[in-house]
Amino acid sequence: MAFLGFDTSNYTTSAALYFPEENKIIHKKMLLPVKAGEKGLRQSDAVFHHVQQLHSVCEMLFADCELNIESIGASAFPRMAEGSYMPCFLVGLNSAKIISSLNSIKLHISSHQIGHILAALYGADRLELINERFIAFHLSGGTTEALLVEPDEKEIIKCTVIGESSDLKAGQAIDRVGVMLGMNFPCGAELDKLSQISHENYKIRPSVKGTDISLSGLENKCKGMFESGNKHCDIAKYCIQYICASVEKMTENIISRYGKLPIVYSGGVMSNTYMKKHLTDKFDGIFAPLEFSGDNAAGIAIMACLKEKKINVNNFNCQSD
Repeated sequence: MAFLGFDTSNYTTSAALYFPEENKIIHKKMLLPVKAGEKGLRQSDAVFHHVQQLHSVCEMLFADCELNIESIGASAFPRMAEGSYMPCFLVGLNSAKIISSLNSIKLHISSHQIGHILAALYGADRLELINERFIAFHLSGGTTEALLVEPDEKEIIKCTVIGESSDLKAGQAIDRVGVMLGMNFPCGAELDKLSQISHENYKIRPSVKGTDISLSGLENKCKGMFESGNKHCDIAKYCIQYICASVEKMTENIISRYGKLPIVYSGGVMSNTYMKKHLTDKFDGIFAPLEFSGDNAAGIAIMACLKEKKINVNNFNCQSD
């Protein structure tokens, strides 16, 4: 018995199968193609590429699998908030609707953000946290938010924004700096690797107001360093350390306001080597392995299972393929 999940974000076409009896995830994904020098995709292009790629992702996922799909899940929008909408999610949602109708199985709808958090919890072997309050950071190309997460009977978890970036998002900053340095979009992994060459250690004074941050100054500073001829590895290091310092101060202020709660760091930005080590050491932060940090459908497949079965998750362990 398996649960199928689709997530068609603005960066990745992904599908996943969750097998609750084995507590096993199999997931496959393909990045959306972006032309060299571009900093992202228009929604119309993202939709087009998802339509082209989703069948290939499913062929890889279903290969050599004898399936009995109990229910299916899909991310239908970025966040569980009024007005949250991106056309790219319609590709996965409509495919899920077709499979649901064809096989007379239930369709469970959720958000891309909830999928990220559940995938991070699964990857970190901490899914039991859905039964209590915790703090979750979601840092990606389109989102930089801190969330108060609480159990929710209908949606599994309810996320309330308690901090965010007032302008540029963390993933946007990384991609803009990376493209400036000649990298291909998305630039997170390459910028991470380049930053590790640098021997610099910058003293950052992040722009923080309460539990909100501003990252527009980071882009301007990196442009100035680039125009002044600074080493590319040093620019990459500054970019990473600036974002990390911002998240660190944000976390400190959230703890002061909401008390000491478990803290989960999710989203593609949180797969960064420096930030993962620093925030783990500083706050005992909970991080997922790389494959469950970036955009993926694993959390959506788990969501479908949790909504369908209402099962106890206290003894979940992490296995993936």
